[in-house]
Amino acid sequence: MDLEKNTLYREIIMEHYKNPQNSGLVPHLKEYSVKNPVCGDSIIVQLEIENDIIKNIHQKSIGCSISTSSTSIMSELIKGKNILEVKKIINNYYKMVKGEPYDESCNLEEASVFSGVKDYPARFHCATASVDAILKAIRDYEKQKKEE
Repeated sequence: MDLEKNTLYREIIMEHYKNPQNSGLVPHLKEYSVKNPVCGDSIIVQLEIENDIIKNIHQKSIGCSISTSSTSIMSELIKGKNILEVKKIINNYYKMVKGEPYDESCNLEEASVFSGVKDYPARFHCATASVDAILKAIRDYEKQKKEE
């Protein structure tokens, strides 16, 4: 990665780390949490889903700059999208972070700053804890929807 791109990515990560978007939990929504035992990150997300659309997301991230910024970025990326789109985004995000081929036409927007994580396998869980929590919430929503 060239120096200019690396510097830009670092700036985006630090901006989201210092000013995380959608930060703060609300009392009336179920919490979905993921803990990263490797470096102690703790991620909690709450999704407001209506008619399969993620209307809003609330999050609380305590941890390193990678986990906090990825939670912030992913919360912005999935808001307003339907569940199928979110699953596609998450699938491609996982592949990108692992360094596997992925559908580059799937616009990962600012989440693409984590493409370099593939060079640091120990940071994989830092970059994916938020999407693990988001997937927990989606699975729970789909399960409840089936039961109705």
